[in-house]
Amino acid sequence: MELIKLHATKRSTRGKGAARKMRSKKNIPAIIYGPKIDPMMLCLETSEFDKIIRDRGASGLFLNLKIQGEEEVKSKVVMLKDLQMDTFGIEYLHVDFHQIDMDTLVTVSVPIVPVGISKGVKDGDGMLQIIRRELEVVCKPADTPESIEIDVSDLDIGDAVHVEAIDLGEAVEIPHDVNFTVITIVPPDAGEEEEELAEDELLEEEMAETEEVSAEDSSE
Repeated sequence: MELIKLHATKRSTRGKGAARKMRSKKNIPAIIYGPKIDPMMLCLETSEFDKIIRDRGASGLFLNLKIQGEEEVKSKVVMLKDLQMDTFGIEYLHVDFHQIDMDTLVTVSVPIVPVGISKGVKDGDGMLQIIRRELEVVCKPADTPESIEIDVSDLDIGDAVHVEAIDLGEAVEIPHDVNFTVITIVPPDAGEEEEELAEDELLEEEMAETEEVSAEDSSE
């Protein structure tokens, strides 16, 4: 896990009017909270934050937040918890950070990265189809992978990689109730059928999770 440095300034103003004024000056209102600290309102510089998002994306982002207060600069390790943008996805409206304990398990979305050229694509004109572009993992912050690389070299048309085949080691767990498809190789004319299959698998997984929650509620 890489900690990305981000500067912030402690602020005391609050409300919609203060937030609009802040954004008009190319800043972003933000807040940091956590189990061991009182919520703290912050101000971020839009250009610095935007560069991080453009370079790194918003998923699984851990930061070393340098907070400028009245007298000193405090450092806090945080995770980007929520990012609010305007209707057009252009302007940052608000950012939520969650202070993390490096010894506590966190749930993070990690991108899938196919590695190699599959046999089915190379020799059979098949198409590589990524059914899940991100997977949620549970681990300690220091063990969070930047990406999940999946070697697709040996996959032929009709082959697939399911979640249970992905091993990230003992320190990283991929929680799941259904052994869903992550990557598959389909014939050139089977794209639409595979999309329907992916939707069916997503629905099946959601139904399984709903049934599990219902069973837990009934037992209480």
